Amino acid sequence: MTPNAPTPMMAQYLALKQQAGDCLLFYRMGDFFELFFDDAKIAAQVLDIALTSRGEHGGAPIPMCGVPVHSAEGYLARLIRAGCRVAIAEQVETPEEAKKRGGSKALVARDIVRFVTAGTLTEEALLEPRRANVLAAVCEVRGVIGLAACDISTGRMELEECAPDQMGAALARLGASEVVAPDSWDQAPVDCVPRPNRSFASDEGETRLKAVHGVSTLDGFGQFSRAMLAAAGGLVTYLDHVGRGALPLLLPPVAREAGTHMAMDEATRSSLEILVSSGGTRRGSLVETIDRCVTGAGARQLAEDLSAPLTDARAINRRLELVSWLHDDPLLRGDIRGILRALPDLGRALGRVVAGRGSPRDLGQLRDGLSEARRLHDLLAARTDRPEPLDAVLPSLAGHGALCDLYSRALVPAPPTERSQGAYIAEGYDASLDELRRVSGNARRAIAALEAKYRDDTGISALKIRHNGVLGYFIEVPAKHADRLMAPESGFTHRQTMAGAVRFNALALHEEASRIAESGGHALAAEEAHFEELVAHAVRAKEAIASTAAALARIDVAAGQAERAAEGGWALPRVVDEPCLEITGGRHPVVEAALGVRGERFVANDCALNSQDRLWLVGGPNMGGKSTFLRQNALIVLLAQAGGFVPAQGATIGLVDRLFSRVGAADNLARGRSTFMVEMVETAAILSQATERSFVILDEVGRGTSTYDGLSLAWAVAEAIHSINRCRCLFATHYHELSRLAETCDSLSLHHVRAREWKGDLVLLHELAEGPADKSYGLAVARLAGVPAPVIKRAKSVLEKLEKGRAATGGLAAGLDDLPLFAAAIEAAEEKVDALRERLNGLDIDALSPREALDLLYQLKAQANG
Repeated sequence: MTPNAPTPMMAQYLALKQQAGDCLLFYRMGDFFELFFDDAKIAAQVLDIALTSRGEHGGAPIPMCGVPVHSAEGYLARLIRAGCRVAIAEQVETPEEAKKRGGSKALVARDIVRFVTAGTLTEEALLEPRRANVLAAVCEVRGVIGLAACDISTGRMELEECAPDQMGAALARLGASEVVAPDSWDQAPVDCVPRPNRSFASDEGETRLKAVHGVSTLDGFGQFSRAMLAAAGGLVTYLDHVGRGALPLLLPPVAREAGTHMAMDEATRSSLEILVSSGGTRRGSLVETIDRCVTGAGARQLAEDLSAPLTDARAINRRLELVSWLHDDPLLRGDIRGILRALPDLGRALGRVVAGRGSPRDLGQLRDGLSEARRLHDLLAARTDRPEPLDAVLPSLAGHGALCDLYSRALVPAPPTERSQGAYIAEGYDASLDELRRVSGNARRAIAALEAKYRDDTGISALKIRHNGVLGYFIEVPAKHADRLMAPESGFTHRQTMAGAVRFNALALHEEASRIAESGGHALAAEEAHFEELVAHAVRAKEAIASTAAALARIDVAAGQAERAAEGGWALPRVVDEPCLEITGGRHPVVEAALGVRGERFVANDCALNSQDRLWLVGGPNMGGKSTFLRQNALIVLLAQAGGFVPAQGATIGLVDRLFSRVGAADNLARGRSTFMVEMVETAAILSQATERSFVILDEVGRGTSTYDGLSLAWAVAEAIHSINRCRCLFATHYHELSRLAETCDSLSLHHVRAREWKGDLVLLHELAEGPADKSYGLAVARLAGVPAPVIKRAKSVLEKLEKGRAATGGLAAGLDDLPLFAAAIEAAEEKVDALRERLNGLDIDALSPREALDLLYQLKAQANG
């Protein structure tokens, strides 16, 4: 071997690293996963573990770090959250097999057995219980975008297509943890995982889906377009790649029809804080405020409902009917939630089992979950007043009697998470296994008897029989008694000398140890065979079990919605197919909850939009509640169409096809956009996409530029919303001049949030009233914010000048000529002009010679320049 040649182990590592690509490589060495080179540097920084070195490569030390195998999941979770992807390289043969293959110095073979990425997690420890983990694939086929999405922890798979300009909204709705796309696609989403173009072929996608589900045609699952099938091909190919040929649980694909769900773009979702608050966490979001589900699956279903509200009145009312039924029967609701609370996560347990990563505990969860589902079925089936939506899901809760009976007989009551040590198959299920266990147990008792016999025979009371992984069973005595057992005729054989103790073996002990090892090994093999058989039963019933899990989640969502409604005094909305929005006593659920914690009351407000009054201009001071009023009405619409009660005394909701919220904005430095640019991009999307069935909330359009530009933009946008888009809209503004739009726009009305000044202080009433705002109270708000008094005083004097000028001239910026700074400059300019005028008026032009005239021009120029 040349001095610079890598060692066999390092050569093996480098070959595997080449396969791993941009993933960190976890290289199994004994009880540790080791990382080398740049992988080690990255992992050491992310995980805050020691970075060491091992040997040399290319004349330099090799950076190295490692994590214990038994606690690798926790480290993997931290790496995935940091945006890393990991390849797991395991030993694929035993040391004995390696020696048999290549001699005593042969290197144990290793291979990448799995890639761990954000969208392909199934381990319970790596997943958030109340959040779906979606992997998405996206591509373009003949000008149409195809999307495939799957949560492999539960197997649910959906296919859809959309126009190119709707791709961002579709991906925002999915909230995918990981997105894969063709590697040569210019319009691929930011931060996607590039995959070969050939993966995204529609014929390949169709072939793979047929193979996964063992069918000759996909017609039984629905009608799928070429774009959908191409995206599905990319998704399944990627799953095959990360699983190294082992696919996870994939349920039959479902086609998502265009127009069946309310469209919301990414800006709207962010503005309304539906699933994530402005702080980037679940805390303070809409879903966190209303989530009363008692299962993780229910919480995930609720999040999906809120992400994709329905646009079909019949489907919405079916959901509302079930929620209303449970709302009106608190005792039944309590019983149902009590049963659901004890349920394991059926869907995710099934996902691990089918993916080949299941444990005896997962099988136990299937047993317990299906048994509780049957119990819930019996409770609900006994009711004669069941609503039709409940009858539709009730059959899915039953039908697993044979499987539950099998698992009840086969498994111990509380199966372990590891199967390597056995002890999870119940006694009485397999007579031969019981016999192996009996033999093993008798042998252990025999060893205890041997220990007592050896003590009596030798007279050494400190003699003990111990066990470890290297020597197996052995006899240990203190060193001072070792000579007695060293004698040739003693019947003991020396094994090992330790500091203060000496270890021996004996024929009888060896025989009993062999019996234990043999029977124990046979017992483990028998349990493993039973485990595979039990897994096969679950795999065969995977679709029925998944259907049960979905039914339980839907019932949990309905019961949770009913609980939240009862808790907050929420109202059952009436959903109609008319362009109206009539809300009595509406409240913002998140703000109301936050105020409630502080013991404060939320001020409710009404909203009444219809075809004759569809655009409200809302004025009033900052902090007066304009933005809250706008958002609460958007959230009430969203909650109603998601199929839940709403925070109001009453509500009639005309179906909304698209919801737009342009409330607040921030710089998007990644795309080189200022706040104003972001505002204009979002406003442009509204003007180009909103229909007569849409609902739009706009707050302070035009405030990011000059006063004249801002006013003119706000004016034009309001006119376009009113006369072109003709949608329902709440438009908050500080431009008082916009109130004149009411003179020309028939379906526009003026409103304001009330405020009063009392003894120099501003009192914000948070009440909405009709008519324009009398003033903006900006200085009073600035005083509340702590702006120094001298600055407030100066601003007040400037304001008085401006308002006097505007009153005199009718101009927005009139009055600036009265400000001292400008007046001084204007007076100086006027004095110069007057002096020149006087001198010119005194000239006798006809009396000047050409030379005098030229000299005079030089003098006048100098005088003009000061």
